[in-house]
Amino acid sequence: MKAPIYVRALSPAEHAGIEAGLRSSDAFTLRRSQILLASRREQRPSEIAHNLGCATQTVRNAIHAFEQKGLACLKQEPSRPKTVQAQFDQATCEALRALLHQSPRIFGKASSCWTLELAAEVCFKQGLTMSQVSIETIRLALGRLGVGWQRAKHWITSPDPEYVRKKKRRDTLIDLAQRYGWEVGYLDEVWWSRVSQPNLRS
Repeated sequence: MKAPIYVRALSPAEHAGIEAGLRSSDAFTLRRSQILLASRREQRPSEIAHNLGCATQTVRNAIHAFEQKGLACLKQEPSRPKTVQAQFDQATCEALRALLHQSPRIFGKASSCWTLELAAEVCFKQGLTMSQVSIETIRLALGRLGVGWQRAKHWITSPDPEYVRKKKRRDTLIDLAQRYGWEVGYLDEVWWSRVSQPNLRS
């Protein structure tokens, strides 16, 4: 069982800053201020958590944050990944672009379509990043190239030399299906992303 922890002694300035946090319109600042003042009254983390309707670990995190940062802990840090600059410089962003122009199958994946998770995994395995980054980091890296993910998903082209002819024929059939209400299917799994698979009965 963890021993109860309490906030350290507050200076007058710190006490005034936390009191001001009680009047904040920001929910994060208000909650942390409530936690710190309750801890100053020597309430246990479990008691504070019960009174405020939060997790005991949330209370402990607030107390530890105050120990490390002082009043700065009353402001929530942005959730935007900090690793995008470190992991993706301009050269690495271009390498990511080149990677997404290829099929995931080239990298031993079962799917023919990229996802953000798959891109993060392959970037790590190919040595583009030092660790497997979040999907938001991949999205931001593409943003540095001026490209949105919806556009990037359609970069992939088939290595099949007949790709253009087959794609044109496929698109013609799709147009007919939409016009006349047909159900159309294709053997290659990649095309199921363009036409919904029909329900078949034997």
